[in-house]
Amino acid sequence: MAIFFIVVLAFPLVALGVKATQDNSGTYIGFRNFIEYLTSPGVLSSFFNTIKVASSTMFITLLLGFIYSYGISRSNIKGKNILKFLILLPIFAPTMLHGISLVYLFGRMGVITTGFFGKFPSLATDINLYGPTGIVISEVIYTLPQAYLIISMALANSDYRLYEAAKTLGTSKVKQFFTITLPSCKYAVFSTATVSFILAFTDFGAPKVVGGNYNVLATDIYKQVIGQQNLGRGAVVSILLLIPAIISFFLEKSLEKKQRDTFNAKSMDYRIETSKFRDLFFYGFCWLIALSILGIFLIATIASFVKMWPYNFEATLNNYKFFDFNGGALQFYKNSILIALLSATLGTIISYLGAYTCLKTETLTPIRNTIKFLAIVPLALPGMVLGLGYIFFFNMNYIQIPFIGLVNNPFNGLYGTLWILVLVNIVHFFSVAFMTASTSLKKLDKEFEIVSLSMGIPWYKTFFNVTLPLTKHTIGEIFIYYFVNCMTTVSAAVFLYTSKTTLASIAMVNLDEVGDQAKAAAMGILIVVTNLFVKAIYEIIKKRYFGRNK
Repeated sequence: MAIFFIVVLAFPLVALGVKATQDNSGTYIGFRNFIEYLTSPGVLSSFFNTIKVASSTMFITLLLGFIYSYGISRSNIKGKNILKFLILLPIFAPTMLHGISLVYLFGRMGVITTGFFGKFPSLATDINLYGPTGIVISEVIYTLPQAYLIISMALANSDYRLYEAAKTLGTSKVKQFFTITLPSCKYAVFSTATVSFILAFTDFGAPKVVGGNYNVLATDIYKQVIGQQNLGRGAVVSILLLIPAIISFFLEKSLEKKQRDTFNAKSMDYRIETSKFRDLFFYGFCWLIALSILGIFLIATIASFVKMWPYNFEATLNNYKFFDFNGGALQFYKNSILIALLSATLGTIISYLGAYTCLKTETLTPIRNTIKFLAIVPLALPGMVLGLGYIFFFNMNYIQIPFIGLVNNPFNGLYGTLWILVLVNIVHFFSVAFMTASTSLKKLDKEFEIVSLSMGIPWYKTFFNVTLPLTKHTIGEIFIYYFVNCMTTVSAAVFLYTSKTTLASIAMVNLDEVGDQAKAAAMGILIVVTNLFVKAIYEIIKKRYFGRNK
């Protein structure tokens, strides 16, 4: 496992660092690429633009996510199951789809911008979509589901005894909120802020569609590598993109160590009291957010079924006929399904076995600690940085090894194949899968292994007969997590695909570049429907065959 991570994670990152000190011919030029890039006009503006967009996204997402989560967890509003589903809907779509939908709503010929195409001119509103406004709105849609998941978990683990004691002492509701609720959620709040900042800072899809002339680091990398074929400069921008992400990541980890569980066996679940005013407020707020998200997907769906927006609204299926675009998107779709299935299957196996090895073995402590460290590193790595590192490492014919010299790169044959896309997906999404498996395995009673050992039962029988059945729900969730993310990812694969291995999400980028947003929207809707279908199949299997966890 440690060797696996060294090859697919450490070596590509080293290759990225080395390339940043070379020109396109491979000649060592020291820090010239850094100096030239950092002294180029507009570079500092790109960096600060990225900081500005990410910070704005972080604050807005934190506010909306907290209120939404609080409304679901602490009120008696109706339709909670629907609200929970709708807030998670953006997870199933590429971020580019959010941007495309915003163009149809707020673009130059958008529904809102034109006052419903001139029918209600008094409602016409131009929000200057292309630029920071459009990027921030799109990123907020992208990060809200993560904020909801993190904060709602913290609110669910509140001990009601604290509120009962406060009520007995005559503490007001407002004071209870600031002295009990917020302190119990402070780590979740910081985690939400960190996650939303990193996701917005490193995202490529939204700035690509609605960024306009507003440069950010993610689009700078794309321009340097794809537009100008300047790989050295691309490596420099990747390193700059990496720095804030790593700082935020380690800040979160340092605070996580200070976190203490406040919910134990003696704790009481929170009891929601009756309050019509509170329920009315949260009912209106939550449904406004949920319907706004639903509207984003509905507008993309409608646009994908009309002939020519906004001039001809006649219904058509032509936008779903992709065969006239670069060999046909049916192959793109097949590639996405195949790579998502392979990545999900192998990623689930590797992450689960990695977590099992680290938690259930007593020997080789240094190796286990190395695996644990390498397993969480991808959480701080932007997809574009990882993808660029894969270009530099797997595309090398020879590897320079100190004291040995040049040797053939045994992994070069993976470059240009679908397997390199499978690998980058496994690594890119590994950390969450590994931590999920670790959390589930930690909950198992250690007595299982102790009893098995005392009875002379081989470890593998305990593994297959006890451990696996007790964690089957976790295995299923990891598989779905991998599948959905592999279907929607753009950044990790944007530098690694070929004409034969193009993915549906990458086809969206290409379609948008040539101005065919209707087909790009159709491709995005196809991805969403596929993810929802797979998720629904999993839920049916889970209810029918998995039963309940005990």
